[in-house]
Amino acid sequence: MQAIVHDSYGPLEALQLRDIAPPEPAAGEVLVRVRAAGLHVGDCFTVRGSPLVVRTETGLLRPKHGIPGYDLAGEVAAVGPAVEGISPGDQVFGTGRGTCAEYARASHQTLAPKPATLSFEAAAALPTSALAALHALRDVGGVAPGRQVLINGASGGVGTFAVQIAKSFGAEVTGVCGPGNVALVRSLGADEVIDYTREDFTRSARRYDLILDNVENRPLRDCRRVLRPGGTLILNSGTGARGLRFLLRLLAPLALSPFVPERLRRFISTPNQANLVALGKLAASGTLKPVIDRTVPLRDTAAALAHIESGHAKGKVVVTMPGARKAAA
Repeated sequence: MQAIVHDSYGPLEALQLRDIAPPEPAAGEVLVRVRAAGLHVGDCFTVRGSPLVVRTETGLLRPKHGIPGYDLAGEVAAVGPAVEGISPGDQVFGTGRGTCAEYARASHQTLAPKPATLSFEAAAALPTSALAALHALRDVGGVAPGRQVLINGASGGVGTFAVQIAKSFGAEVTGVCGPGNVALVRSLGADEVIDYTREDFTRSARRYDLILDNVENRPLRDCRRVLRPGGTLILNSGTGARGLRFLLRLLAPLALSPFVPERLRRFISTPNQANLVALGKLAASGTLKPVIDRTVPLRDTAAALAHIESGHAKGKVVVTMPGARKAAA
């Protein structure tokens, strides 16, 4: 099979397209013929091996697997022992390991049936980013009808899903983005859109019940200023720093939270089948529409990751495999 491979941590340009043997599914695993792989900034971290915390999963000194990618959509090629409810030929989407390849392994617990109305590309755009938005807003933020919600970074991979998910819960949504994305964020259902080059949302007289900050380009005190008493600030970035500054930026909100009237939160989004099924239903009904900035062939994975790392992607970037069908089945 063809796959994108890196033998050591380093620049994105070191990624190579190679022919390698396909993996074998272990107990509880499924082998998926990947039709499309959704990318996110975490894939850049695994290639670079930075921040260092990612190496606790990917390998301390060198990559244990060496193929980037977590999100996928495709067809089940084979199933390992102890897998029930999934059969060869089923169309699925979810998360796996090393999805920037023609075949990838995945736990059967992190796969769900692909909605028939979605293309492979659209389905591959969902898992990590849409799950992050769902977990942040529903599980951490307790989003509910009538709540005032602000999404900072509303045009990115998580942000585009967050606007739509918050609206699906009946919230009043304000999106913050750059001038070129105002129309996009408004089209996703935002009640108000703030162009950050013209207005600083932290200086507004408006107050919010919940802020999902996907950018973290403002000090905590500024964001706290526009929260209502008891409001929640959910931080979903912190990656603009390195080394000790990264750790301080990651942990400072959690240390401060018990001493301020606002709730300052970080979260971990773990994929599971039930939530993937919920996302699939939202997408199948048209409530949740993946925004895809671009699709690229497998050989251009490095350039796709560089585009994501630049911070200018509108929504998601998706890699397609050689000979993959684009239409929904």
